[in-house]
Formats: sequence, structure tokens, C-alpha cells
Amino acid sequence: MEYFIGIVPPENELKKLKEFRKQWPANRIDDLVEPHITLKAQGGLSADEAWLENVKAAAADFPAFRVQLAEPRFFGEDVLYLSMDSPEVSELHSVLVEAVGSNPEQIAQYFELDQFVGHLTLAKTSHGVSREELKKMAAAASQELTPYPDFPVDSIRIYRKQDEQRGYEKYLELPLKISKDI
Repeated sequence: MEYFIGIVPPENELKKLKEFRKQWPANRIDDLVEPHITLKAQGGLSADEAWLENVKAAAADFPAFRVQLAEPRFFGEDVLYLSMDSPEVSELHSVLVEAVGSNPEQIAQYFELDQFVGHLTLAKTSHGVSREELKKMAAAASQELTPYPDFPVDSIRIYRKQDEQRGYEKYLELPLKISKDI
């Protein structure tokens, strides 16, 4: 079993992102997982769920906040994502890495802590989209997804993949600490 932790946009933004991604028929990303902002990658999220109580406590103690998605960018030439402006996303990421107790090898493997870049993936070449299509998709995102979504984050979602034949599915929704600022 594999897990990761993310933030899911509100339903109206989720629908808009899914419709945008479906314009590229080769894009199989929606078969694998819904649009989300990755907070904590798989490293340290073991099948025995020894980390789960610490993650629940960390979420309950972290104040709700807002996130502002921004212009499309690339990781190399093979991953297109929406960037974001939210120091809280990076802070929550660090809190979760600590709560899970990821080791240095896992932190390096999954680009965590100092290497972490908050993002919402639109497409990857490993999910069927060519580099040329990614470039066209980036240009379209600059037009079709503006103004970029700004939304409150009052919970985080744990995703679980039970086997290689299926994508990641919602496992648990954990509320953040109620905040008057959002």
C-alpha cells in the first residue's frame, strides 16, 4: 500500500481543473488521482500506519489558511504544474515531514523540506502527454485558468493506493485548526 497527503481544491475549482486536463485525450493523470496540491510524498508513510496519529495531531494543530494558485511552470521538461503563492503550504509540508519522521534518504528521494516546491500537477509525460503537448497545455492554462484560483484550506486529504492496478483514492480527510483568518 502507498500513501501521500494533499490539499484538494473546492468542488467548483476541482471540476474546472478536471475539464481542463481532459482537453488532452492522452493525459491519463485523472485515472491516477484527482487534482490536488501535494503536501507530503510517500516517504515514511508506511503500510502499518504508525505515522497516522502524529499526522492527525499535526493537522489538528495547524491553522486553516488560504492558497493562491499561480502561473504554469515546469519541473524539467516532463512535468507541468500550477505554481502557488502560500508560505503556509511549505510550513505545513515541514510539519508533516517532521510528524511522519521521514529519514534523510526519503527526504532526498521525494524532494522534501529545502527541495519542496508546492504545486498542483496538470500533466506529466509519464502519464501519456508529449513534451510538445505540455508546452501547448501551459499556454492554454495561462489563458483558460486565469484568474488563478484562490481558496481556503481547512482540511488535508490522505490518499491511498491499494495496488498497482488502481490509482490513488481518498482515504481520510483531516480537518485543520479553525482559523478566523480564512
